[in-house]
Amino acid sequence: MTVLELRELTVTYRPRATRGAAAAVPAVRGVDLAIERGDTVGLAGESGCGKSTIAAAVLRLLPPGAEVGGQVLLDGEDVYAMKPGRLRAVRWTSAAIVFQGALHSLNPVQRVGDQIAEVISLHSQQRRSTGLRVQVGGLLERVGLPSTRATHYPHQLSGGQKQRVLIALALACGPQLLIADEPTTALDVMVQAQVLELLADLQREQQMAMLFITHDLSVLAATCQRLAVMYAGRIVEGGPSRDLFADPQHPYTRALAAAFPRIGDPSSRLRPTGLAGDPPDPAALPAGCAFHPRCAVAIDACASTDIRLVSAGADRSAACVHVEARHG
Repeated sequence: MTVLELRELTVTYRPRATRGAAAAVPAVRGVDLAIERGDTVGLAGESGCGKSTIAAAVLRLLPPGAEVGGQVLLDGEDVYAMKPGRLRAVRWTSAAIVFQGALHSLNPVQRVGDQIAEVISLHSQQRRSTGLRVQVGGLLERVGLPSTRATHYPHQLSGGQKQRVLIALALACGPQLLIADEPTTALDVMVQAQVLELLADLQREQQMAMLFITHDLSVLAATCQRLAVMYAGRIVEGGPSRDLFADPQHPYTRALAAAFPRIGDPSSRLRPTGLAGDPPDPAALPAGCAFHPRCAVAIDACASTDIRLVSAGADRSAACVHVEARHG
């Protein structure tokens, strides 16, 4: 069963005009993506490529001024056709998000247990009671925290503990889809590993669909069944995670994979990535393939031909003229 389906999703930011015409910023440019129940799909790419915009677009959390095109289907229902009451009912219950900044996502003047209880009571009409406190304590224990942490304020918790509270919040109403938007940002390596293992265990236990967003391709390859790599608002390669990580077809994916050294392979620390320069300005994208100014294997056609995803082998796709030549 398909839990989430994006059909030609576009998101354009139109900043407030000051003097002169304000340029529109195409943050997401025609993304197709589907996640089945029980599957984990990873979304990778550098900062600014549109990953977090997609996360916010799924539940209509985009800021004012964002224009959305295409469709976002949650259990077959178009999120952008929902009335406000229906949208409120869907958030937390059908889909929930773990944001990357726990410090900014939790209310600093409210106990964490009260914040979790508020979500449950709003969606289940359950009044504050001993039973609700027991439910909150059970959620905290489920994410590896003692139930006594319910009485603590966010500032009394470490970064990893706050991130676990956010995961407990996201799981409070038993969603079918969990969106994890760089949930290990600013955590040390050991805590990152613990949070990643926790998310994987919870996803398997509840058979949730999960969209996992990060810039670290190696993490996604180890935790997700499928990967999608984004560049300049588009998916440039997709396929089974281990195949895509082991044998990237798009030059950008190869550069991302080479950017992370492999444990036990000292030579990987000095291996050139082939990735120079910075990502393009979304408001002034180059013609043709947006990656061609940074691409080590670009040819003349790359500057004029806008290649969309084409077949790159069994159950794989990539947006590159070289892939089209090999598999076309």
